[in-house]
Amino acid sequence: MAANRTPARTSGPPLPPIAVAAVGLMMAALILPIILASGATFPSPYSDAEPIVEYFRTHPNPVLVTALLQFAASLPLGIFAAVASVRLNHLGVRVPGPTIGLLGGVLASSAMALSALLTWTLTRPEVLDHPEIIRLVHDLAFITGGPGFIAPLGLLIAGIAVPGLLAQLLPRWHAWAGLVTAGLAMIAILSIAVPQLSILLPIARFLALAWIVTAAFLLPRRRPTHHRKES
Repeated sequence: MAANRTPARTSGPPLPPIAVAAVGLMMAALILPIILASGATFPSPYSDAEPIVEYFRTHPNPVLVTALLQFAASLPLGIFAAVASVRLNHLGVRVPGPTIGLLGGVLASSAMALSALLTWTLTRPEVLDHPEIIRLVHDLAFITGGPGFIAPLGLLIAGIAVPGLLAQLLPRWHAWAGLVTAGLAMIAILSIAVPQLSILLPIARFLALAWIVTAAFLLPRRRPTHHRKES
């Protein structure tokens, strides 16, 4: 009986609560500030300077909520990457995929945390007195929380999807969906040079978040019996 419990213990904590916490906080960081700002949305860095400056000067509380929730979301995201990497190793995956996924998760979590801290500075009265600083910090918050977050998030997904596909730990459709999402995240990097491609950032973000939650529920805690027999 004790031997049967060992795989569940050594594979780490359950993934679903961690994934739901990370994704839930990220979604709250997007939705709640809009409600608090009476429908006003976070400005695009490609907008004119005037509406950007006006938004941050008139909506300090929604901006603060954005920063707080975004920073909070970065923590379970990093934990998810670590636990998923341990889970894959426990399931017998001995390829670079889990380590690549862990690297992507750490980078994505770090980029999100940095973006949140930069966003927090946009609530400070000393900063709001200088339009040029508002624009600069807003651009930095975007580049870290946009392409700087999406690209490593794609690595996290690819690091789980590839071994999940090759070792048959995930349904084929789900693994392939992860690879497509990871590819889209890589393409979204081009938005740095081609602003028209910035539309790919929210698309890749929402697809990635949905994939992470479903992967948390689908990735087994112990290797299926028929896989052990085949090996």
